[in-house]
Amino acid sequence: MPNHNKHYPSRMDRRNRTNSLLNILIVLVFGLIAITAAFIIIGGGSDEPELEQVTVSDNPAEADQEESAEEGGGGTGDPAAGSDEQEAEPEAEEPTVGGTITREDSADPLVKETIVNTGWEPIGTEQTGEHVSRYDGSSADWQEKLEAIAYATGLNADEMIVWMIENGGGPQKSVGVVSNSANTEHFRVYLQWVDGEGWKPEKVDVLTTAEGAY
Repeated sequence: MPNHNKHYPSRMDRRNRTNSLLNILIVLVFGLIAITAAFIIIGGGSDEPELEQVTVSDNPAEADQEESAEEGGGGTGDPAAGSDEQEAEPEAEEPTVGGTITREDSADPLVKETIVNTGWEPIGTEQTGEHVSRYDGSSADWQEKLEAIAYATGLNADEMIVWMIENGGGPQKSVGVVSNSANTEHFRVYLQWVDGEGWKPEKVDVLTTAEGAY
């Protein structure tokens, strides 16, 4: 005869156990979430060190130069960069045999530029005794003035157009305005007499036109 008094779990008991298990799992999940969030908040940023970017050059010389620049304070290598107080050169200088050519712009609309050549020398003279500057076309002094002007401008003394030669502000100074034979290049030349050595060019104005320059 079967024992009807044997106890079997009821449906209600099984349901209660299932609910308890689910509750425990839910608590565990929320606990893991809370722990993870706490690590993120407390830990802050990543503890991994930042990687330094290194550029490798195939050229050993370039690598040495880059290393020297870094040791010297990371300069750009451009000596003129960042120098707001660097003075601009107002004149351009050109090396030449025996001296230096200086070219300077002019505010005068008739003058393209003014040229001074420290290599210019007196042209020599056949005159003797006390020098007297003369402005007649037949005198030796006049011819030597022409030679000095041709010397300073590079023109041919026999072919250039002479517009004017006159006193340059003193008894031993003269100034002349000339053009090339084609009348396309124009110059104003300042001369200084050197005793025993002849007329010496002091400076040359390169003109836009000879008109109005004398």
